[in-house]
Amino acid sequence: QVQLQESGPGLVKPSQTLSLTCTVSGGSITTNYYYWSWIRQPPGKGLEWIRAIGYSGSTHYSPSLKSRTSIFRDTSKNQFTLQLSSVTPEDTAVYYCARSPSSPYSREYDYWGQGTQVTVSS
Repeated sequence: QVQLQESGPGLVKPSQTLSLTCTVSGGSITTNYYYWSWIRQPPGKGLEWIRAIGYSGSTHYSPSLKSRTSIFRDTSKNQFTLQLSSVTPEDTAVYYCARSPSSPYSREYDYWGQGTQVTVSS
């Protein structure tokens, strides 16, 4: 059973960089052919895919957030991390990590983390 757990600050000030880490257990992030994504859901809105990192280390991005985001992994810890820079209150959302068994752009996920609330406020 694969499990994903998000961790990071619950409150971030505007203009700061948000860093969120997803720790995976029950399976390796280097296993063919999975992709590991970050997704968010602002209050009252739908899910928004942000970034993904693949089993080989390839990275994939949403064009709308490309300039402010990066993703990287630590295979020794079986973790992957999202960084979102220059945050504004519009970045307030529940952030999820999830696994896709196919393309990172498929929006199909078989395992999800429980989500972590991030609020951007001064």
